[in-house]
Amino acid sequence: MRFNLSEINELIRERRTIYPEQFSERQVHREQIEVILNNAQWAPTHGNTQPWRFKVFTDEGRQTLSTYLGQAYLNFTPEDKQNDLKLKKLILRPLKSSVVIAVCMKRQAEEKILEIEEIEAVACAIQNIHLTCTAYGLGGFWSTPKLIYTQEMNDFLKIGNKDKCLGLFYIGYPAIEWPKAHRKPLEYTTEWRGE
Repeated sequence: MRFNLSEINELIRERRTIYPEQFSERQVHREQIEVILNNAQWAPTHGNTQPWRFKVFTDEGRQTLSTYLGQAYLNFTPEDKQNDLKLKKLILRPLKSSVVIAVCMKRQAEEKILEIEEIEAVACAIQNIHLTCTAYGLGGFWSTPKLIYTQEMNDFLKIGNKDKCLGLFYIGYPAIEWPKAHRKPLEYTTEWRGE
């Protein structure tokens, strides 16, 4: 065996969503973020297009993101459907995080690879981000509010018209005990076909 499978199993099974409201004020170091993003880049990618792009918000950049998200929510959500709690979360989560990464997909100019396959590659990169956070003992939360899929979000992030933001990934040190979780037994999700 090339790697310690029991440690890999434990890492995968210990990955949890930890929300920014559950983060402490302890700051994540830039070197840690660089390792996290380097690991993200080793996700599988059809045709080796490497479609992931990262916009990293730290320090005052978090306030810029917070302000944008609050205004965008008010602009894009009809007044009768606005929810004060959702608005508050959008505004406060960047400020409660040490780092926020907007994870984007850069669409291949030639469009040889199906868009869904580029999206899948970026989703795999996000899993690598989350697993590396877990290894560091960092909390992570992949958030996908509807407004990230708008042209205005593309403009805010300075990405192309055919590109997509696939999520905001919030990172911070947990101020809570590491959460427990469970999954259904394999027989509920797997069909074996021997013929």
